[in-house]
Amino acid sequence: MPEVLISGPAGRIEARYQPSKNRNAPIAIVLHPHPEHGGTMNNKVSYALFRTFVEQGFSTLRFNFRGVGRSEGKFDRGEGELSDAAACLDWLQVQNPEPRQCWVAGFSFGAWICMQLLMRRPELDGFVAVAPPANLYDFTFLAPCPVPGLVLQGDQDEIVPKESVQKLSQRLAAQRGLFIDYRVIPGADHFFAGQLPTMTDHVVGYLQAALNPMAKVVNA
Repeated sequence: MPEVLISGPAGRIEARYQPSKNRNAPIAIVLHPHPEHGGTMNNKVSYALFRTFVEQGFSTLRFNFRGVGRSEGKFDRGEGELSDAAACLDWLQVQNPEPRQCWVAGFSFGAWICMQLLMRRPELDGFVAVAPPANLYDFTFLAPCPVPGLVLQGDQDEIVPKESVQKLSQRLAAQRGLFIDYRVIPGADHFFAGQLPTMTDHVVGYLQAALNPMAKVVNA
């Protein structure tokens, strides 16, 4: 898995990139949890998301936000981290100028940044938000949410109550009838301990349906 260093707004961004062997493959970036609470691109949930996108044929990038690992700069309460994500998406698009689709995924704090990026980048086709911290951060910028996506939440999450995420998902879906696929994983805590295979199974199923909509119709 090639290590890459990307030029970001606060300096060097440390990243890992796995290109697809397929021409015009879809692309995705994966955003990690809170930098001030131990979040890195090697977080187990973030890495599981990364591997899932890779295995589904995406050219996939994960990276450390500013001030994490070898990425330069310091934590910027979300604004700078959003700029980091945009710079990494720019880099990925240069490597893949004609992707079939463009996706973003994030876990916890990374899900908050992920959904902000949706509002800035009209080329994004879908998202995966795992345990978006709807009780801790303001999501009213999604007015409306521009694209459909998958929201995953554990029913034993000790940091983000499932009720707050359910309300967020319902609000997003009601804004313009957009399909937000909200799924609760029984027994899963915030970090999906012992539940990562179940989490990734949900992501795989969603991605396969999104990338091959006709197959879903045929099998219906």
